Amino acid sequence: MSYTHLTPIERGQVQAWRAEGKSMSYIADRLGRDKGTISRELHRNSTKNGYDAQRAQEKYHQRREACRPAKRLEHQPLWEYLIDKIGDGWSPQQVAGRLLIDHPDDLKMRICHESIYQAVYGDKRLHCLIKCLAQARPKRRPRGQGKTSRGPSIPNRVGIEQRPEVIEERSRFGDWEGDLIVGAHQQGYLVTLVDRTSRFLLSQKVETKQADEVVQAVITALEDMPVSWVRTITFDNGTEFAHHEKMADALQISVYFAAPYSSYQRGTNENTNGLIRRHLPKGTSFRELSQHRVAQIVEELNNRPRKILGYRTPREVFQQQREEHRVALGA
Repeated sequence: MSYTHLTPIERGQVQAWRAEGKSMSYIADRLGRDKGTISRELHRNSTKNGYDAQRAQEKYHQRREACRPAKRLEHQPLWEYLIDKIGDGWSPQQVAGRLLIDHPDDLKMRICHESIYQAVYGDKRLHCLIKCLAQARPKRRPRGQGKTSRGPSIPNRVGIEQRPEVIEERSRFGDWEGDLIVGAHQQGYLVTLVDRTSRFLLSQKVETKQADEVVQAVITALEDMPVSWVRTITFDNGTEFAHHEKMADALQISVYFAAPYSSYQRGTNENTNGLIRRHLPKGTSFRELSQHRVAQIVEELNNRPRKILGYRTPREVFQQQREEHRVALGA
């Protein structure tokens, strides 16, 4: 699938439809665009007064002017693809891998992730992209360690050591990892749920970390998912998950808890929380954070290609599995 930028006419249509209160899905369908494209356009170019097509076009040209192609990237379509994707938060590795899927027959649309890193860090004209990388540092260095989990007592807690081995194998869908992201000064929280196999993300904002509110948020997030996609959840040991039995009864699933101070046992969730933090850095208050904004972040992350998925996106994996399930039921 080739990639083209939104045109001034399309941006004008986006403005008109948003003014009429049309949804992102409606706009995407009418323009023949991916919903994620419309979501990113609105997120990057909207102001407190709404979306303005002329201002959006001006910002588009400003970004292009600020990021001119390096000599080693002389093929303009490749350069623009790279700028757009890294600007949307993709890693160089994701860009390099996804090119094989989006442009399978175009050998000019090829670059390894190391060449992207070298171009971004080695050419001062490209330093505007550094801030878009996962670790936005002046110089490259190894990633640090993740946070550790807490381990208070939880009634009728079932430890991860009792979890079936099939979950560890990631050979099926529906085994989730869950956590709670805390806003600055404990002003709002995000419940995050990630499928271990597809990396598909769900998230709900909650005002407190009270177990009753958290368990209801988990139920709300998962209750409309296909039955085959809701089998188990593995949490850390926070007291916000103390009412896990109510959750298990409502969703007809099994709930497990990682060992204390063993965040690596929920590595998929921890990694995804890190991606969310790129949009909502530590120190950000969630008091004014809307569920609509949370949904935008979730949509963007579910449309990011993942190396572990063969550079497919979590949404592509989800849609494929759901379609295969429908075919199986109709067979």
